[in-house]
Amino acid sequence: MDTGTVSIMLPAQVNRLTVEEAADRYVDLVRAKTVTGALSPATAEVYARDVTTFVRLAGPGRVLDDLTGEDVDAVLLAFATKPDERRRADAPREQAHVQSAASQGRFRRSVSALFKHAASVGWVQLNPMSTASVTARERGGLRAERRALTKEQAEGLIGAARSPAQVPPRRSDQRTDVRDALIVLLLATLGPRVSELVRANVEDFYTNDGVRYWRIFGKGGKTRDVPLPRDVAEVFDAYLTVRAQERDKALLLSWRGRRLARGDVQAVIDRVQRRVDPGRRRSVTPHGLRHTTATHLLADGTDMDAVRRVLGHSDLSTLGRYRDELPGELEVAMRSHPLLRDADGHNGHDPQDSSGGGAAADG
Repeated sequence: MDTGTVSIMLPAQVNRLTVEEAADRYVDLVRAKTVTGALSPATAEVYARDVTTFVRLAGPGRVLDDLTGEDVDAVLLAFATKPDERRRADAPREQAHVQSAASQGRFRRSVSALFKHAASVGWVQLNPMSTASVTARERGGLRAERRALTKEQAEGLIGAARSPAQVPPRRSDQRTDVRDALIVLLLATLGPRVSELVRANVEDFYTNDGVRYWRIFGKGGKTRDVPLPRDVAEVFDAYLTVRAQERDKALLLSWRGRRLARGDVQAVIDRVQRRVDPGRRRSVTPHGLRHTTATHLLADGTDMDAVRRVLGHSDLSTLGRYRDELPGELEVAMRSHPLLRDADGHNGHDPQDSSGGGAAADG
């Protein structure tokens, strides 16, 4: 080895685009993905809107490669305090002049995707997101109706959905209780996106070896086949009998015979909630029921990859945003600690055991 020769690593050539130039190229790329089905048009426009906001806040004439982690932090903070135009004009001042945690998280993901692409194509030497420290508020910022229902609340909603309404509709052709039950059970047990639910057609459901499956057409043109729990399959079959005369291919129809819209699904949930016992009732959105599915499957020990496939996520890391805390779950975990179980699988001493006669763990 020639010790007198010093090897110098030169940095890769960087294309010093302005923030605006880089954003324009990136948005064109994102929109092109809608042609191949890799992204839905709605998702592409969300990315485009966020990137446009980033350009305005960062400064369109600045060179993208010159931005540091501190610069990105400044942009994220500026977005967090940017007025949310979607909020009502009469909303409280502290709500009207701040972005929700969900919006902040979405914006950060959009900016991160921009810089990840920029690093891969040589627009920046280093990705400044690696040193950015501003994050959106986590679970505490999630609205109550978007959080998972507790077991008692979910069972109350499902029970109300499966029980016939006490007050029948004024017209016999407006009996939609079986359809409403199917909507609630599919949302609560399989956790589909509301867009996936309203797009579903009768032909998307099939039976294989005695098991009923739903072929769900998800984001980015991806499909997943999810088996229906037996109770849900029974409600599905019951619903098919009451809509047998309908020729429309859509699964969920209004009493007028038209495909349900996204807003109609929330109305169904609200109608069923009114039949739930007040002590177990809590407002929830379709997305909140998606949280409910993920939370209770994971809490019950279901394999994480199986839950990922049920929900239609591309990777396991996304599940963290759907796993909500459940009251009492830490107490349950400590009562059945795996390091304190005896040979039969029972805990040697349960501090909650009122009998006080539990067997001692082996020393």
